[in-house]
Amino acid sequence: MGNNQKILLVEDDQNFRDVLCAYLEMHDYDVTIAKDGMEGWVMFNKGVYDICILDVMMPRKDGFSLATDIRSKDKNVPIIFLTAKSMKEDVLKGLKIGADDYMTKPFNSEELLLRIQAILKRSASAPDPSDDIKEFEIGSFHFDFPLRILSFRPDESVKVKLSPKEAQLLRMFCVKMNDVLPRTDALVKIWGKDDYFTARSMDVFVTKLRKYLKPDPKIEIVNIHGNGFQLLVKEEV
Repeated sequence: MGNNQKILLVEDDQNFRDVLCAYLEMHDYDVTIAKDGMEGWVMFNKGVYDICILDVMMPRKDGFSLATDIRSKDKNVPIIFLTAKSMKEDVLKGLKIGADDYMTKPFNSEELLLRIQAILKRSASAPDPSDDIKEFEIGSFHFDFPLRILSFRPDESVKVKLSPKEAQLLRMFCVKMNDVLPRTDALVKIWGKDDYFTARSMDVFVTKLRKYLKPDPKIEIVNIHGNGFQLLVKEEV
């Protein structure tokens, strides 16, 4: 049941919007609708939402631009893109902006509902009791998991505030340091499922982590073909 969780639905096709809105309200969600990206941005700033569902192709401001604006203000609110095209470039563009999921029209309303429930459950899921270790040393870096801060000890000014998913992924790498982190483990734990979409998303996040860790040449994240990734930290000789 939705427990009146709030959804922002931004969709320019009126019939489709009305049908989807009625379906979600029938499942106890509190839906706010907007007919294009400009209106969507106004509505986003007026309310607090548990999830945003954005059509990609819209007049005045498309879904990608709107998502970029939303992400600049809120890094955590889940975003699902709706698109008429199942183009891989679109999927990757959406992932880089920080989308949580993607649905290609036409789709089954029930499937969308299941995905919404999975994302909301994931964003509210309780921490794993085995996740006791909060701070990690990675070569010349110090990683504070609760604060999501990665700092480079030789130069304190080099500090990165990680997004929640980046921090979760880096923490999983730290726990398995110099060992293989199976892709499926990370995908299921952080993204809630293992499929093409989430695997591409994880690749985007791994690339970001590599960039953050670049100041220390002793650290590398290696791709273990067909299995996962490995965070390697070479010992000082």
